[in-house]
Amino acid sequence: MRGLLLVLLLALGGCASAPHGQPTASLSERADAPFNLNGRLSVHHLEQRYAGGLRWQHQMRRDELLLQGPLGITAARIVSDAQSASLERNGKRYQADDVEALMQQVLGWSLPLPVLHHWLLGEADAASPAETERDERGRIALLRQAGWEVRYLRYVDDSADSLPARIALSREDMQVQLVIDEWEWNPQ
Repeated sequence: MRGLLLVLLLALGGCASAPHGQPTASLSERADAPFNLNGRLSVHHLEQRYAGGLRWQHQMRRDELLLQGPLGITAARIVSDAQSASLERNGKRYQADDVEALMQQVLGWSLPLPVLHHWLLGEADAASPAETERDERGRIALLRQAGWEVRYLRYVDDSADSLPARIALSREDMQVQLVIDEWEWNPQ
């Protein structure tokens, strides 16, 4: 089983092309701007594993994530805002006040969605304490926040304001790999 996970992780990272859609705005200007991203996600939590596509639409007050299995088939659709969350899976719809609790209940694992969009932009969430280590260009290379360790393994390009292209998240019982293939900035 570990061999299968290793093959999946290598495939996930090995076939990555350089993401496109790098914004020209500075980090501070894009902090709350809407974005779409397409990529791949690998999750290992206790005995559970998930690997598949990820489509994320982020607006200021709303997030929608599509987790996709083989052939792009939607495995789950997650919609959340400050007041509520819904998750659709296998034709059933689940609702809760907290998106992380809902994901844990239905999927058996959860992502820290309230702060993850900040991490995807290569920044810490200003609302909670964080420790950071930076690379030679001043970008975050390692971030510790909210019980998670976030490693920035690759950026889209060499500029100081570049967006992350590959991120590894871990906490005591969970490892997550995110590969971002495409960024769309300020989608209509």
